[in-house]
Amino acid sequence: MIETAIDYKVLYEESTLEITSLKHELANLKRLIFGSKNERFIPAKSSPSQLSLDIQAEVVAACSVTNTQKIEYICNTTQSDSNRIKEHPGRTKLPEHLERRKIIIEPAAVTEGCKKIGEEITEELEYEPGKLFVNRYVRPKYVQANNNGIIIAPMIDRPMPKAIVGSGLLAQIIIDKYVDHLPLYRQMERFKREGINIPYSTIGDWIKNGCNLIDPLYESLKKLIVQSNYLHADESPIKVLDKDKKGTLAGSVHRGYYWVYHNSIDGLVWFDYQEGRGREGPVEVLKDFKGYLQTDGYTVYDFFKEEKDITVLHCMAHARRMFFEAKNNDKVVAEYALEQIGLLYNIERQAKEQQLDQEQILQLRQTEALPILESLGKWMKETYIKTLPKSAIGKALGYSIQRWPELMLYATDGRLNIDNNSVENSIKPVAIGRKNYLFAGSHEATKRSAMLYSLMGTCKLHGINPFIWLRDVLQRIANHPINKPRFCSRGF
Repeated sequence: MIETAIDYKVLYEESTLEITSLKHELANLKRLIFGSKNERFIPAKSSPSQLSLDIQAEVVAACSVTNTQKIEYICNTTQSDSNRIKEHPGRTKLPEHLERRKIIIEPAAVTEGCKKIGEEITEELEYEPGKLFVNRYVRPKYVQANNNGIIIAPMIDRPMPKAIVGSGLLAQIIIDKYVDHLPLYRQMERFKREGINIPYSTIGDWIKNGCNLIDPLYESLKKLIVQSNYLHADESPIKVLDKDKKGTLAGSVHRGYYWVYHNSIDGLVWFDYQEGRGREGPVEVLKDFKGYLQTDGYTVYDFFKEEKDITVLHCMAHARRMFFEAKNNDKVVAEYALEQIGLLYNIERQAKEQQLDQEQILQLRQTEALPILESLGKWMKETYIKTLPKSAIGKALGYSIQRWPELMLYATDGRLNIDNNSVENSIKPVAIGRKNYLFAGSHEATKRSAMLYSLMGTCKLHGINPFIWLRDVLQRIANHPINKPRFCSRGF
């Protein structure tokens, strides 16, 4: 009878834990679908019950003393910002480079004999839909005297001599899809409104041949990425139609991955498509890489911890996210962790606002961030032993404790970032694109997409108009020596 009672007790505890876990998953799902995606935590004013964590007094004191002054600083900053009355900057002035079409509106009254004393100017931003037009290249033929031969000018270089598409139209098609996320079939409908019917296969061939032209730039960009000494790395899934898979459309869709490498110092991003999420892709790409590699803690990247020339650091935003998601499980513990991590982000925000250089950032981190990191790491270990490891808060603590040395590493170098958000921002166009065109047509097409996301993303990081850049490249690259491509923010 005693054994039966013990079995029921264990069953009850396991059921309770499972119910709690399912409730946590349901709450996170609702938040992802209906809630705000912002994970920034702004703590309430300190209260006596805030740190009632049932832990040793000296541990609480260590955490509180280290950060009391900074918590007060946050409150004061928030208060002053909210009370400050900001003057309205007025209407934004329209850029000077835009064409001005002057429209003069004379008074209805007779102005003969009047003296003009001034004028009122009102500017209106207007738009005309983009227009298709035809370049007709006419090359006159001449017969030399005494019938010594015919003279005709050579045809100018075009990106695709046998196609009707010009460099501007091809650039716009690519920009519309890979920057503005407009699928090709929607672009075809727009062309039809202009009376032009372009088959889907034709547009696809244009993009394919255009990518063949700029492939040397893609490879040149890869070389720059590998030569960097600090990279962010992340991966993002993409659905790809696989003709080798049999069955329905849903059954023939393969789940591939974009592996993304981002140099946040020089403003470079490089997408690499791989059919799987194994380590083969990054191992091949980074075989010659030396320096810091920042990741989200995915186990595939643990391979690089054994490389003597690579130092792996992790992303504080991922640690913060797990505590944010665990608030429903243990509000007090989760909010304390979020508060301390928030202090770390306030230090980074201060460095950015004051435009500190790398040496000044390092000094600031060593003085203010390092004590918080050390105190928080100690508190996590002592709190973890009092939680259920499989609970949401237990998983959040375990995740950070296991990676804490790599999470602290950013404080040792002013060049490093506290998180991996810069590479995640570069992946956003892929996430938006997935919602519009659902899947890629083939593995080869996905590789071309990776190329275009790389080049267009790097243009964005440098504030370059991607249309102007790509049109210029397409106009010149066909005549450029194939063994001398050089990627830079202005072209090659």
